[in-house]
Amino acid sequence: MALRPENLPRNPDQLIEMLLASEGKIETLQATIRTLREMIFGSRSERFAVVVAEQMTLSLGETEAAPPEPANDDLQNKAAPPAGERKKRKRNIGALPKHLPRHDVVIEPETMDCPCCAGKLHRIGEAISEALDRIAPVVRVVRTIRPKYACRACEEVIVQAKAPARLIEGGMVTTAFVSHIVVAKYGWYSTLYRQMQIVAGYGVDVDRQTLSRWIKEAARMLKSLYERQLAAMHLHSHLFCDETRMPALDPGRGRTKICQLWAHATDDRPWRGPAPTAVAYVFAGSRGKKEIAAQLATFSGTLQVDGYGAYKSLAKDKRAAGAIQLAFCLTHARRKFVAVFKSTKSPFAQEVVESIAAIYAIEKTIRGLDADQRRAARQAETKPLMTALKARLDETRDGLSIQSTLTEAINYTLNHWAGLILFLDDGRLEPDTNIVERSIRPIAIGRRNSLFCGDEGGGETWAILSSLINTCKLQEIDPETYLTDVLERIVSGRTKNNQLAELLVWNWKAARDAKAMKAAA
Repeated sequence: MALRPENLPRNPDQLIEMLLASEGKIETLQATIRTLREMIFGSRSERFAVVVAEQMTLSLGETEAAPPEPANDDLQNKAAPPAGERKKRKRNIGALPKHLPRHDVVIEPETMDCPCCAGKLHRIGEAISEALDRIAPVVRVVRTIRPKYACRACEEVIVQAKAPARLIEGGMVTTAFVSHIVVAKYGWYSTLYRQMQIVAGYGVDVDRQTLSRWIKEAARMLKSLYERQLAAMHLHSHLFCDETRMPALDPGRGRTKICQLWAHATDDRPWRGPAPTAVAYVFAGSRGKKEIAAQLATFSGTLQVDGYGAYKSLAKDKRAAGAIQLAFCLTHARRKFVAVFKSTKSPFAQEVVESIAAIYAIEKTIRGLDADQRRAARQAETKPLMTALKARLDETRDGLSIQSTLTEAINYTLNHWAGLILFLDDGRLEPDTNIVERSIRPIAIGRRNSLFCGDEGGGETWAILSSLINTCKLQEIDPETYLTDVLERIVSGRTKNNQLAELLVWNWKAARDAKAMKAAA
């Protein structure tokens, strides 16, 4: 309701309070408008969220045995090169992978006669150059021939080899072809409609429903392996968790309903721990506490998450598996101050971001060290910075309007402070959840291309296949090769249910590497 002069209080203190409240609301609305305009018209990438050009890098660099940089929104914050110095272009000359097969093309001179004396030329050396090449994929028909044999003496017995088991019984495709379809959709985000057109280019007509049935059968065969992977990840004491929406068809309503894919991730590479680098997705109808409580029924330890309330409620429960301790994300806190700076140019927001940059600069130097070394460095260098940051947050909050966007950012940080500083006392922890957020990105890309996951069964299929494929990517192995081999072993019965641990991505990779080393010896 609009304020009228006759409705205003006559007490000056009350007028001052109303004015400050109005200014806070105006600032909040202006920040909201700027945020919405950036969402609609601005860049979608957080890498453009630069605060100051001179601030220290927020990305965590690599060491010899360290994984790729974990920060998914801070690559832009690396220190700018000095004026006049041109940044060198990253080029890959003469460093093509050695494991790729080589095809030699020898180009001889037009004549072997010397251009001076017409004598015969003899070879004194050669110049070699390499270029990456690609052979067009070959679609072929595999004919399985099983000869029949009979005895000339009795002519009553006919002997024939048993037909091998197939992933699609009575179907027209091999396991390798189905694996290609699966990886193309969930690994490289190519929709079934596009794949149908690609296959049609080879003269083979296959409708989308058929492709979908093939994918569902692959997911059905891999479900036990997927469950084994999720259970193996929950055995470790440190787990990352996040969630993203996944629209699914809602029969009878004529529209989609918003379901969720929860991502569970483990990665001990920053301190060379025992947990595998892996991600597992769980499809659920909602993002409520009941869903995540069921998923983590067997997990106890430290759960590293954002500030979503379902995790906080879960941590308060008494659980048979043991207690869950929450570690929160410093990147999420930083983002709020970045948003405030972008909308209001607040000097204090800039100060906070610079303080966090200094913390990440320390993280860069200790990445790849063992847990005790990381803890010692954090206690000596990072803890004083965090203590000073908290003091500044407490001091500044007292003089701000409760409606201010800066107050909101400060309150978020202080309300989660106990979980934000947990990494100071435990060298196994990370200061943020960027590890699991990187694994959410492939889901978002696939969702944007496919629009929805079909029904709830399609959501489960998405979770199963994406878990295995994205774990292959994290382990730096070809997902198509992996799925083809694993499905062949399961379908043929060479690997029994009690041996599924052998097919977990990291165990499969270790066995393959050991075999390759043995062959090379």
